[in-house]
Amino acid sequence: MSTSSNFNRSILARAIKESFAKLNPRVLWTNPVMLVVEILAVLTTYFTLRDIALQSKTFGFDVQIAAWLWITVLFANFAEALAEGRGKAQADSLRKTRSETIAKKLVREKVENISASQLAKGDIVLVETGEMIPGDGEIIEGIASVDESAVTGESAPVIRESGGDRNAVTGGTRVLSDWIKVKITANPGETFLDRMISLVEGAKRRKTPNEIALTTLLLGLTIVFLLAVATLEAYAIYSGATLSIPVLAALLVCLIPTTIGGLLSAIGIAGMDRLLKRNVLAMSGRAVEAAGDVGVLLLDKTGTITLGNRMATEFVPAPGESPEKLADAAQLSSLADETPEGRSIVILAKEKFNLRERDITDLGANFVPFSAQTRMSGVDLQGREIRKGAMDTIEKYLREKGGEMAPEVKAAIEGIAKKGGTPLVVAEGNQALGVIYLKDVVKGGINERFAQLRRMGIATVMITGDNPLTAAAIAAEAGVDDFLAEATPEQKLKLIREYQAKGQLVAMTGDGTNDAPALAQSDVGVAMNSGTQAAKEAGNMVDLDSNPTKLIEIVEIGKQLLMTRGSLTTFSIANDIAKYFAIIPALFVVTYPELGVLNIMGLATPQSAILSAVIFNALIIVALVPLALRGIAYRPLGANVILRRNLLIYGLGGLIVPFIGIKLIDMLLVMLGLS
Repeated sequence: MSTSSNFNRSILARAIKESFAKLNPRVLWTNPVMLVVEILAVLTTYFTLRDIALQSKTFGFDVQIAAWLWITVLFANFAEALAEGRGKAQADSLRKTRSETIAKKLVREKVENISASQLAKGDIVLVETGEMIPGDGEIIEGIASVDESAVTGESAPVIRESGGDRNAVTGGTRVLSDWIKVKITANPGETFLDRMISLVEGAKRRKTPNEIALTTLLLGLTIVFLLAVATLEAYAIYSGATLSIPVLAALLVCLIPTTIGGLLSAIGIAGMDRLLKRNVLAMSGRAVEAAGDVGVLLLDKTGTITLGNRMATEFVPAPGESPEKLADAAQLSSLADETPEGRSIVILAKEKFNLRERDITDLGANFVPFSAQTRMSGVDLQGREIRKGAMDTIEKYLREKGGEMAPEVKAAIEGIAKKGGTPLVVAEGNQALGVIYLKDVVKGGINERFAQLRRMGIATVMITGDNPLTAAAIAAEAGVDDFLAEATPEQKLKLIREYQAKGQLVAMTGDGTNDAPALAQSDVGVAMNSGTQAAKEAGNMVDLDSNPTKLIEIVEIGKQLLMTRGSLTTFSIANDIAKYFAIIPALFVVTYPELGVLNIMGLATPQSAILSAVIFNALIIVALVPLALRGIAYRPLGANVILRRNLLIYGLGGLIVPFIGIKLIDMLLVMLGLS
């Protein structure tokens, strides 16, 4: 999915416009800290206008305070609008794919052309070459090459077919070849594309529990400082000092944590947006946060750790049989086998022994298809009977023919199984010719990926339906920490609950209907876009690229979100200290000259000190917008190291930067004669 730059001109223009629209209190109430600042800006504006009408000597100072309070609110709104603007730009792009499509609805095997918007859940449609798929659904018949670039941004077409875990299709994608019959699984307005549009628009993002808790904390601090300022006003009246409403408003705005209050929403929205830039759709901010705390990752073996199809890699002949004879028989028995395994046998025989694929019709052969009853397949031609299948099936077949399987063949079968492969025995007549070594090919670079996860403190567990021997071999080759063999949906659920009972957050990837219960139970469930509708509905994230190893990036983004929020909260609280040193002496230095000793920055005048603190308070928000949107760089270091590093950078930095910034602004105000 294409994304725009953070500072694309059209996004900036929209963000500036939205900054003013968000001044509406009904919108701003979700950010209570900024709502308080807006109320103070309104009060300050009122009293400033009154001072102007009364021709007060301080109205020039009051005008500047009022202006900078409004700018503070606008900068906070701008940060949120800018984060939302990137999502809205992406949503606009997605809407273009929802042009009015004509659907070929099948009614009693007859085609009726209707608008795609009239389709209902359960309708069956025919989609042919070059046509747009009119709605989300599952293929019930046919196979086709589908262009999903409108959704995923990837130009390479994918194969979608009935049956299995790759039968789900998305409305707005296009069929490039062949035809399919699709059963619609969503009503108009409830499609995957509709959900994407809704979710990528930041304004519709619900706050996470962590974010709500932090907002509540910031509101609590705001109330505490509000009471403190009210008490300070009472004390000032008692002591004979004069504190105007604009000055009190400036004090309160500088005391409360406006920096993090202004950036909090932008940080959360930007986290979801960073996921979207990697073609992962998060159904909630809660899932992104949970990804940052994941301790265990469950991965389905097939299609995740391995390429998904067993491939023929070797012919192991029986004693007295040549490899070429075994390869010839294996190829003949596989000519009509259109499975990936069957095609790989034909190709391996051709590559190793130059056995060219023969024309099926010219052979006059009778092919025996695989069935659940016989559990083997083969071919009968020119008096030859060739069969291939699992060891126990072929052994039984040989005994019925009066033959026996040689011990050497059984030893070869056991050796292949120990390596994690699948042995397929080939027999002709009453003799076993040898074994085909089918191997689950582990994806390249997967071992390094798992090592990276281990450094991040995340344990990896492979889930497979294979027997324990095969599972152990593949687990060792892939480098996972543990595995669950002969897994059933119930066992997956049980394993997840066991880890969760120990206090671990669990993430899982999956694409099949049988993965749906576990995806729903896990804290972070990443469903593959190529998978079934049930899997996509159960997960709280959808990987549009269907790349299960992408969970590493998801975890990094989750950790980055939490670190960014924590670091900017630390910075926000730390930089308030410098503002105290600027404003508190300025308020009371006339009444209590002794407080001048606290003016360690040497600010020119009380008015300059107050104004400098307010200006810095506004400017620091917009200065931190790029960091809030980009996020703090994540490194796979220990929690203690990361904490010390962030305290040093954002804690100490939050103390030092404001002293420098406020002093420079003070000098500029004096130079311009505005203090």
